[in-house]
Amino acid sequence: MSIYAFIDASNLFYGGEKSLGWKIDYRKLLIYLKDKYKISKALYFGGVEIYDFDFDYLKNETVPVEELEKYLTKIIKERGNKMSEAMLLLLSRHLQRIRFYLKLEKFGYELHLKPVKLYEQDDGTTKRKANCDVDMTFYLMKERDGFDKVVILSGDGDFLPILKYLKEKGKEIIVLARGPRTAREIRQFAGGNFRDFEYLKYRLKIEEK
Repeated sequence: MSIYAFIDASNLFYGGEKSLGWKIDYRKLLIYLKDKYKISKALYFGGVEIYDFDFDYLKNETVPVEELEKYLTKIIKERGNKMSEAMLLLLSRHLQRIRFYLKLEKFGYELHLKPVKLYEQDDGTTKRKANCDVDMTFYLMKERDGFDKVVILSGDGDFLPILKYLKEKGKEIIVLARGPRTAREIRQFAGGNFRDFEYLKYRLKIEEK
């Protein structure tokens, strides 16, 4: 039996770590998924800040993080002394996130990253967004012949139609998500195959040094 894991990072982690109260060790998470569910592939969907990096949607399915890391490193090195402290801090944070993604690749995650987009709000503020629901749904369909069982790390109710379709096609669905952030319809759909991510704290948290 072939088993894949699909991870909706924005739903499970980005809005979650602050309210979780603990940081996730992604190496431990992948080991857990392999040991507990015997997955052979973990697809990770998330967003990344690319600054002015030239990214072509028509030629790339995911942001090339190695190239992006080199690009931002070069900008900071060449222009850092001319930047404001706030801008330099912002770019440094973006670079830190990119290096985090490089670690995920080394751990064995298959990354599917899209650029974070900026949206002007009615009140004049700017909102950052990188919604990956469509991307993850597409890959669930694209990869469906490769797995018999799938572990979904998301509680987003928007995934209900694709999960119902996969179940009708004979796929076993397991939902591993944060209880308080899981849509009611997803919990009802998963039934006994719902697992609350909250209970994994002592297995997956980063140990403070």
